[in-house]
Amino acid sequence: MDAQALRDWLALWRVPGVGARGFFSLSERFGSPSGVLAARRAELTAAGLKERSVEGLAEPDWAGVDADLAWAAQARCRILTFDDADYPALLKEIPDPPPMLFVRGDVGALSMPQLAMVGSRKASRAGVQTAQEFSAALAGAGLTITSGLALGIDAAAHRGAVDAGGVTVAVMGTGPDSLYPPRNRSLAEAIVERGALVTEYPTGTPVLANNFPRRNRVISGLAVGTLVVEAALRSGSLITARLAMEQGREVFAIPGSIHNPMARGCNALIKQGAKLVETASDIADELGAMFGLLDEGLARPPDEPASGELDADYQRLLDAVGFEPISVDGIVELSQLTPDEVSSMLLLLELQGRVEALPGGRYSRVR
Repeated sequence: MDAQALRDWLALWRVPGVGARGFFSLSERFGSPSGVLAARRAELTAAGLKERSVEGLAEPDWAGVDADLAWAAQARCRILTFDDADYPALLKEIPDPPPMLFVRGDVGALSMPQLAMVGSRKASRAGVQTAQEFSAALAGAGLTITSGLALGIDAAAHRGAVDAGGVTVAVMGTGPDSLYPPRNRSLAEAIVERGALVTEYPTGTPVLANNFPRRNRVISGLAVGTLVVEAALRSGSLITARLAMEQGREVFAIPGSIHNPMARGCNALIKQGAKLVETASDIADELGAMFGLLDEGLARPPDEPASGELDADYQRLLDAVGFEPISVDGIVELSQLTPDEVSSMLLLLELQGRVEALPGGRYSRVR
């Protein structure tokens, strides 16, 4: 694509109200993005465009286009159009693929076999650990791990892949020159070294709430399957899972306790037909034939670690807590210890990372 054609693609993509579907329908109607920019106002109105879009085409945001191109001139930064040979083929198959992708890092990572991993931003410690273990095992077996760079499960999925020396892709909901959340900046830099950051939004796009549900279709669209690790019933992760189903991709979910509100979304997905998984090799069973993953090459979640130097009372309390959320009263009843003893012992076990405090005054063991 020559330089002016790319500028026209970028200019049309910046027109307010056009969107992915509008971009392609207008380009087909007028022959190309350049043809859309050259169309007369009456023709644009006849095409069904609203006034703000017609005005945006009358005065394209060329300064924004220049900012996009200046960003792309930096090392390891690239703009892919839908017609580019490096545009990921799997993403082209979804109903509304982005016309443009802004990529920082290894463009080739976008076309590698990918598994999306998503879940709660307010994940439990056990959920974070599970996400990292699954990600490390699957990345080590050759799958690229794709997620959304959010706090909680997303960040854990990326870290697991990075720590395992695997490849990971982060789909952002901002422009390529912005990063959200800021506390994941160091993680984002590590992802660039081990994969890619990608967004459909042009430079200057701020943090807008509506952009994050939209980016979920890209997360699922890049991947052959989506694994939901931990999610409440009203969760953006379930949007990603629904989109994956609509795109004809595999959906996996890790089940949880019926008493854990952060497991209800996963349990609901399993009821709806998502594949229940307990180990990384369960995913290999589904995807192995497609990508040659071997069960023997996948690390299963480790066994419960040894209790160390815990005395009999502490071990009895730890056994009473179990892996499902339980109230302090329930622990007292099962352990036959006094409430004061249980409270002080729980504090020590929590500091040691053996138990986790949960909402509602409940506790559970940490694997």
